Amino acid sequence: MKYRTLGRTGLRCSEIGLGTWAFASQIYGAVDRGDAYRTVDRALDSGITFFDTAPLYGDKERDGISEKVLGRALGDAKRSVIISTKFGRYSTDGAAPNFHAKRAYESVEGSLRRLGRDHVDVLFFHSPFGPQDIHDDVWEALDDLRSQGKVRFLGHSISMFQDTEGMARQWAAERKIDVIQVVYSLMNRESSALIRDLADEGIGIVARESLANGFLSGAITKETVFPEGHLNSRYSREEIADRVDYVDTLSFLVRGPVKSVPQAAFRWVLDNQDVSLVLSGASSEDQLAECAAVSDIPGYSKDELRRADQVHVRDFQAA
Repeated sequence: MKYRTLGRTGLRCSEIGLGTWAFASQIYGAVDRGDAYRTVDRALDSGITFFDTAPLYGDKERDGISEKVLGRALGDAKRSVIISTKFGRYSTDGAAPNFHAKRAYESVEGSLRRLGRDHVDVLFFHSPFGPQDIHDDVWEALDDLRSQGKVRFLGHSISMFQDTEGMARQWAAERKIDVIQVVYSLMNRESSALIRDLADEGIGIVARESLANGFLSGAITKETVFPEGHLNSRYSREEIADRVDYVDTLSFLVRGPVKSVPQAAFRWVLDNQDVSLVLSGASSEDQLAECAAVSDIPGYSKDELRRADQVHVRDFQAA
């Protein structure tokens, strides 16, 4: 495993991290608790040091199921790894925006309790949809949480990119945030300019959804039928076919030490040196091992990267 610096935070992170949404949500299908524990164990064995979670990763009765699973799975290792979590959206209230001081305090205390830790390394705003979601009092509360040592650095986990890119740029310029978490993949590159510009300002860049909600997993075909409740069930047959056809145009990236489409997807993201790390949403130890191995695979040539640009004619929108 290779390591990169998370922007001006100075934190040295594995260039592949583990995201834990799947541990608590059935949005991609149910995950056995034992599989979750084994996945975390494999991550540690692979040299992964960055783990991402959130209170929203729960159900209608309980926030932060994935935080609790992660805390238990890490055991004593939780003292030496880097953990990011989020605030502002919660499973128990339908993910309504709650970006205000009182909720920030409650959220951090709940996350620390579930994780079994006395601090989080990065606290992300969890996908605000615009400036109207942010209460003025939240900044004083976040400063207080940092002064108490309960939060080390702040970040913005970006959703609704076209509506919130400007907000991320402003917060970065005002030094309100240190890290962004943003969708970035072979199928969705709309964040490319933001990544470049904010990395130049010293902002750490965490890439997520780099398997494009499974379409770069190599497992989805034109005949795939997604069960009700699955994140991809909203797509028409035509949209599924369009995405599968595009993935086929990337087959040239599977060569030599790159053994699969997921590995190609992760290798391409890591070839952008402005990216600090890419999150794997693996729900099994085999999936995790496949992604973690990419860190030791040499990068693509300039010609291969140029060809990957040439076949990309449009962005496929993220969830």
